[in-house]
Amino acid sequence: MNILILGSGGREHAFAWKLAQSPLCDTLFVAPGNAGTAQMATNLPISYNDFPAVTKAIRDNKIDLLIIGPEEPLVKGIVDFLRLQTGLASLRIVGPDTKGAQLEGSKDFSKQFMQRYGIPTATSKTFTVVTLQEGISYLETHSLPVVLKADGLAAGKGVIIADTLADAKTALYDMLDGQKFGDAGSKVVVEQFMRGIELSVFVLTDGTNYKILPEAKDYKRIGEADTGPNTGGMGAVSPVVFATKAFLQKVEDKVVKPTLAGLQQEGIRYQGFIFVGLMKVNGEPFVIEYNARMGDPETEVVLPRIQSDFVEMMVATAEGDLDKIAIQVSPQTAVTTVLVSGGYPGDYATGKIISELERLDDVMAFHAGTLEKDGQVLTNGGRVLAITAQANSLENAVRKSQEAARMVQFDGKQYRKDIGVDLIRYSD
Repeated sequence: MNILILGSGGREHAFAWKLAQSPLCDTLFVAPGNAGTAQMATNLPISYNDFPAVTKAIRDNKIDLLIIGPEEPLVKGIVDFLRLQTGLASLRIVGPDTKGAQLEGSKDFSKQFMQRYGIPTATSKTFTVVTLQEGISYLETHSLPVVLKADGLAAGKGVIIADTLADAKTALYDMLDGQKFGDAGSKVVVEQFMRGIELSVFVLTDGTNYKILPEAKDYKRIGEADTGPNTGGMGAVSPVVFATKAFLQKVEDKVVKPTLAGLQQEGIRYQGFIFVGLMKVNGEPFVIEYNARMGDPETEVVLPRIQSDFVEMMVATAEGDLDKIAIQVSPQTAVTTVLVSGGYPGDYATGKIISELERLDDVMAFHAGTLEKDGQVLTNGGRVLAITAQANSLENAVRKSQEAARMVQFDGKQYRKDIGVDLIRYSD
């Protein structure tokens, strides 16, 4: 079949790499893609937020299966848009409609959803500019530190952890009155701070049936030992040593099942991925957030561990047949180290020549922000490459990923040298 992936990052390169392995994949397209996806697919120079252009590409290329990578087109309603187009009734789509994407698109919606269905999460309250003074009064009685979250999509920058009351008040004023995050911050969720260790669990659902994919832990901060500002993700590990069988069973029983039951109760037919960001607190799972798609760079460690035919999995998701397939998972450990541009997550330059990629052996270099020009691969984003290695132990996977990260060269290259190291030493 003909398959189209929407997106341009490491997640989409990992999707393309996995889909291309299937004998069911005839022709693969990525819009807009990157230098990595160009090695196994045809890149289409269109924006994934240009819904008419995406529709035309689907028609022109006789697409049978569409996989939507990023959150933005999902939240903006691309699935609903496509479902209204004539002649596309048979198009298989992996990705939720606008109602389902609210799990990620609105923090307020997701918190209320969790409260309605008894899903464990931090206590919270939502405020707007109209209730700003009420929010200030609420902060005065709240324990510290306190978490403030912009309600909408803010490119991963809409969360502030305030250690003092003064900082919390300033943040609330800045977000609501000062419109620090624009429309995304028109509502602010004030949330209890939880102490624990984070991980992510990924659910694939066809609206009725579900499969739980391999879990992962990512590393958000730019600096080693989790210091410095947050980023889109500096690395990831799968499996996660502290995600014991007993703990994952709690996740399934207390989070996954009530989440899917809640979606059905609300009449939301959700067909796609649900990313569940979790905090393990005293052995219990608490939901930090939902995402309506796969994570990045977590996808780059999850997909290499899946041994089943990925096209079959995607078709079963779109057709409501997930109960008819089994998913095989490799016992190996996967570690990805993200190479980023100098200055990231602040201002950074692009157009730097990337070299030594051809020397990589027994690792995957998933392209995140790259561009091919005149036969050379250039940097074209903050996160540039995700270097994924697999091995029979966490120590060996860390070593292989780090060695490859050292080998690849471009001007200003930065990366964390401690991805996964905390898990080698981890004890519950």
